[in-house]
Amino acid sequence: MAKLGFTDPAFQTSTRPPQAPTSYAAQTYPGGAAAGQQSPGLVPPPASHLEGLYSAPSADAVDTGRMTVEDTIHKTLASFGVLLLGAVVGWWATLANPGMGLGIAIVGALAGFVLGLVNSFKRMPGAGLVLAYAGAEGLFIGAFSLIMEQVFPGIVMQATLATLAVVGVTLALFSSGKVRTSPRMTKIVMIAALGYLVFSLLNFGFMIFGGPASDLAWGMRSVEIMGIPLGVIIGILAVLLAAYMLVMDFEFVQNGARNGAPRKLGWKASFGIVATVIWIYVEILRVIAILRGND
Repeated sequence: MAKLGFTDPAFQTSTRPPQAPTSYAAQTYPGGAAAGQQSPGLVPPPASHLEGLYSAPSADAVDTGRMTVEDTIHKTLASFGVLLLGAVVGWWATLANPGMGLGIAIVGALAGFVLGLVNSFKRMPGAGLVLAYAGAEGLFIGAFSLIMEQVFPGIVMQATLATLAVVGVTLALFSSGKVRTSPRMTKIVMIAALGYLVFSLLNFGFMIFGGPASDLAWGMRSVEIMGIPLGVIIGILAVLLAAYMLVMDFEFVQNGARNGAPRKLGWKASFGIVATVIWIYVEILRVIAILRGND
């Protein structure tokens, strides 16, 4: 860090006698001074130049490359737009090739999982990575949703409305200031989310390669505990975890905009919101499918 220059003339006491104030008639600004006339003092700009400066809009956070809530909302909407586009492709591809529906869903899920890990560990992922993640997850969502819809008609609308309700209530509570995160609760939620991830990966592996409860529709999620499917219990807990993580996402946006974080960080925030909403939708869709499958 450079030192303050105390030898700068601004810190010196001048011993020169004071000079007479310069007349504004003697200008060095273009058109302000007469030919051959000298202007020893500071020169004010013309009135037209000042009027232009005052009438020009002030630079906002986006102009200075800083993160804003509005800009992050635009990035999040763009991500959801790509997600919906991918879902339409996955839906119609599965409709045209019913036998490939599960394969399309698995490819989209695996691609989304890998891109999700990259975006999670990358400090400031760019638009390409975040939008690619949204497209891959959209492919999975579209194919998986159609498979569920063909087995349980109307389930997609039920899951969509329930997801919107959870997101809307969470956003309303956060906006009102009634819900906030805490360091201790965040640690608990992150540990629980990690445990959920391990369980889900193990259950998926058992269903594909064989293992405990691999002959059941949802693997270990179909196992009943006191008459209640384990998948319903875990699904409800997962939705609560995701709702808390959605609050974390909102706080990330709020704090980033408040502290003047780099604008590019808005893509990281949009990734977090999209990933959390996808988690909520998939869990609700699965819980409804398990409940309807037991009827």
